[in-house]
Amino acid sequence: MTRAATTATAYGTAGRGARSRRRALLRWSPIAPATVLLLLFLAGPIGYCVYIAFTDMQLTGQESTSFVGLDNFRHAFGDPAFLNAVVLTLVFTLVSSILGQNTLGLALAALMQRASKPVRTVTGAVVITAWVLPEIVAGFLLYTFFERRGTLNAILDQLHLPSQNWLFTLPILAVSFANVWRGTAFSMLIYSAALSEIPKEVTESAEVDGASGRQRLWHVTLPMIRRSIGTNLMLNTLQTLSVFGLIWAMTRGGPGSRSQTLPVFMYDQAFLKSLIGYGTAVALLLLVVGALFSVVYLRLLREEV
Repeated sequence: MTRAATTATAYGTAGRGARSRRRALLRWSPIAPATVLLLLFLAGPIGYCVYIAFTDMQLTGQESTSFVGLDNFRHAFGDPAFLNAVVLTLVFTLVSSILGQNTLGLALAALMQRASKPVRTVTGAVVITAWVLPEIVAGFLLYTFFERRGTLNAILDQLHLPSQNWLFTLPILAVSFANVWRGTAFSMLIYSAALSEIPKEVTESAEVDGASGRQRLWHVTLPMIRRSIGTNLMLNTLQTLSVFGLIWAMTRGGPGSRSQTLPVFMYDQAFLKSLIGYGTAVALLLLVVGALFSVVYLRLLREEV
């Protein structure tokens, strides 16, 4: 090959490389601002929190911050209060999200499909109103419902049934039911959309074949909306793991630590006891718990056919 041909080939290759880089730049340019914002306001703070979790940083009474390695994490796993918070967080998530919001949302969506339009309108308005309320407002409303002189005990007294101070005797269940009341609308909307996509011919064919309502639900309806179920469970679980304002307004994690979930425990350690390093380590562990739930749900969704 002559020198001129070699030079032309080199220029052609360089030109194609430049054009390829320009095309790649054009493809990435629309999302570049969002990427920069994510790195600045999401990845940056998370990275700084990771650093703080390995230090003994405090809010007050400290001249300098020292690097302590894994001491905060070792202290957490040896702290009975932390282990109690982990157990209560799992109970709160299981009762209020996986069982409560998911099941009640599906039941409401199924019932509203068969209800008249006025009933659907009223039910949807009531359920969605609870969802759009600010978390702190919902917490105060449910506090007045469950407390000793609240609405629930007034109803029980009228029915001549025994009443009690629910926020003292069953605090974790009280805040769990409060979270169910507030968050069921999200599940109801997801399942309403999923159920509306099921062809009527499928359910009618199953009914003609003699399938009972329970059999149609188990063998027809649930398999056809399983992806919506998985998505709803994942989103609800992640949201429930981070609930703080509702519990703080109702019980502040009490009495004692009987409703102190991980977000409340983290706040108590970081801001009330001024242990920023330890509180941030707990926050990272909570992030890991959420990531584990996400991995499980994503694997289940990926394995579905």
